[in-house]
Amino acid sequence: MQNWIFDFRSRSFVLLVILFLITSTLVSFEITEEFDQGIIFFVSENVGNPILDIIMQSITESGDTFYMLGFGVITLLIKKTRRIGITLMILIVLSTLLTGYIKCGVDRDRPDFDYEGVSFPVEISQDTFALFCEGGNNASFPSGHAARSIVFGIVLAYVLSERFPRGCYLLFAYPILVSISRVYVLQHFPMDVIGGAILGIMLTGVLASRTKLYKVFDKSKT
Repeated sequence: MQNWIFDFRSRSFVLLVILFLITSTLVSFEITEEFDQGIIFFVSENVGNPILDIIMQSITESGDTFYMLGFGVITLLIKKTRRIGITLMILIVLSTLLTGYIKCGVDRDRPDFDYEGVSFPVEISQDTFALFCEGGNNASFPSGHAARSIVFGIVLAYVLSERFPRGCYLLFAYPILVSISRVYVLQHFPMDVIGGAILGIMLTGVLASRTKLYKVFDKSKT
């Protein structure tokens, strides 16, 4: 897991920036539109399984800013996990605001298919913080849920990597499921969640390094 933490001048950061710029360009010029629309149309035609609908809706809601920040606050208040909490809180806020700003620049509308799955107890959140431009409420690229969930997965996987060097990678199932759920509930196109995931990895690597997340291992040995 050491390779998941890097600085601004590292090769990993540069490659991720290039990859995100390429992804954003493809989306902006609608090069991926046929692919995205095809996936969304297929999904819209196949929702309606009561059990799967509830599972996907629950997973997608877990990536909402409110729940993520709540977990961050809890870890921040506990002395042993304070460094983890600081890292999570900064990354959750930063990824949420940054995806909002980028949505204004890309200005891509969300899928226009109506979700006809089983009703969920709470309204499925769009989770857009593109509050800085007109029409930001319907902005789609990149996905804030995908960005935050990959932040969550990487940070916790890294923290657990010393005790569970192989098992910690199972936590990456969470951001994968959140990303799939965003497409399933017709809130995002596939390229939206891919872009969000790339941005989340990029931010997490740099911020985890800046907040010295690796020092949690030093404390666990004392």
